[in-house]
Amino acid sequence: MSFTTEGRQHCETTKTSNKRLAQKILDLRKVEIIEGHFRLPASNAPRLEAFGTSFVDSVPHPITRKRYKSSMVNLVAHFGDMPISTISTEKIELFKAARLASKIRAATVNRDLAVLRRMLKVAAKRRLVASSAFREVEMLEERKERRLPHILTFDEEKRLLATAPDHIHVLVTLILETGLRSRREALALKWKDIDFASGVIHILQSKSLAGRRIVPMSRHCQKELLLWRTRLGSSFSEYVFASPVRPDTHLIDVRVAWSKAVKAAGLDYFWIYDLRHTFASRITEAGASPIFVAQLMGHSSPNILQTYVRAIDEFRRSAISKLERLRHAKCLVSTTHDGQTFGTVQ
Repeated sequence: MSFTTEGRQHCETTKTSNKRLAQKILDLRKVEIIEGHFRLPASNAPRLEAFGTSFVDSVPHPITRKRYKSSMVNLVAHFGDMPISTISTEKIELFKAARLASKIRAATVNRDLAVLRRMLKVAAKRRLVASSAFREVEMLEERKERRLPHILTFDEEKRLLATAPDHIHVLVTLILETGLRSRREALALKWKDIDFASGVIHILQSKSLAGRRIVPMSRHCQKELLLWRTRLGSSFSEYVFASPVRPDTHLIDVRVAWSKAVKAAGLDYFWIYDLRHTFASRITEAGASPIFVAQLMGHSSPNILQTYVRAIDEFRRSAISKLERLRHAKCLVSTTHDGQTFGTVQ
């Protein structure tokens, strides 16, 4: 397409072979020129590797930055060190197809696409490119590939806690009662962050701003934590789950101990993160509103709860029992007509 601004004619690719769509893009460009919002992109767009490195380095959270670096490796490996202005919709679609063909899960491909989308959005905002090629790109459907979490029943919980070593026992109880993230929040928890007088836990470091929150504790949770602190000794470590070898640090990973505990309880293996799903399912069953549950779990929106909440058999039976009680309460009332009873429904 070609257009004139400030007395000069400019040519620009619409990055599409659809003539009707190309005309719409040209019309939008004309509107930008008329309203004074249009600014020409840089004549020499930066290359993917250099711009990607500076983009990733600007990410403040270290865990997010590490995740983005991993995606940048995949993006550069496929696209090469091309100018970011030459990354088109067609090339992005080829990237998706190539990754899927190499047996990469759709969720992993989407993580890479999300990094590229955000990076090109920043580039467009800085006018390093005319526009982001993502306007015609759709993310892959990943819900069908998701592993369904194992929601722990109360009977399974008893079996697990009966055979688990002490630190796993306390960790399981803590996550089931509060919904904390196992590695980033529970294992890194410090005693000073637990206010036993007020019955709350202060989460000061999390994966996002929404994760920094105050979580109430149940009496059962407080009791288990107090017993654990008494057993360890108040001067042993500032961490709730301190490393037995280096008490000045906390445990980083409990996968081996967790696997042994699940096996000892006679359960099929499931991820410890599924305890967080169990918390979400239980508290939702208890009647908590989605917004409240999202706040407890450190989510900015309740929309993600459908990923966490799964009804388990005893909850389904409970729901049916409530329906039975409702029917019983409604139908036992004698039905009258003109002041006379003519039947009782059982």
